[in-house]
Amino acid sequence: MPTPFIYLASASPRRHALLEQIGVPHEVLHIPAPAGEDEPQWAAERPEAYVLRTAIEKAQRAAVWLQTPSSDRPKLRIAPILCADTTVILEDKVLGKPADLDEARDTLIRLSGREHTVHTAIALACGNQIIQDVSITLVRFKRLSLTEIAEYCATGEPLGKAGSYAIQGRAGAFVTHLSGSYTGVMGLPVYETARLIEQGISLNTSTTP
Repeated sequence: MPTPFIYLASASPRRHALLEQIGVPHEVLHIPAPAGEDEPQWAAERPEAYVLRTAIEKAQRAAVWLQTPSSDRPKLRIAPILCADTTVILEDKVLGKPADLDEARDTLIRLSGREHTVHTAIALACGNQIIQDVSITLVRFKRLSLTEIAEYCATGEPLGKAGSYAIQGRAGAFVTHLSGSYTGVMGLPVYETARLIEQGISLNTSTTP
């Protein structure tokens, strides 16, 4: 059975490239961001719950946006929508995208010589239903010198990255051990994504009259 067409509601070029890598026909949807703080974490919300909730909420907003007619954009065909959220967790604390290079430096100092986990939640909106999965990967960094951290930050690579690093970039040389999904750390676990799309196909087939 051919892989169905889906939408990817993410501006991440890495997620787009990973879908291409596994042969999923798709188009990127640029969904307007909601007003207010970007992806806020609720008080007392566990990091594991936060990353899954965020992915599901992205899928819900994307589904509503796709199904709502607008004169500002051409009419789009209805298709499943894939959303994802990646969170780096250290000692039960979410290490998000750094606001600037100073924050990136501080984050990398915290990660130096230690283990952390990367949770990537994926959610697929299929009509009025949303199915989801989570990839959890353990990553260990070598001990980083302040010079290494400064040189890495000078590349600008930490900006826009959860945990202030991109494993597919220069920070790959920091990793001494990884247990789980490498592509999950990049932002889209391809095994779990392919499996979720298969589940979406079955769901659509079972609900089609």
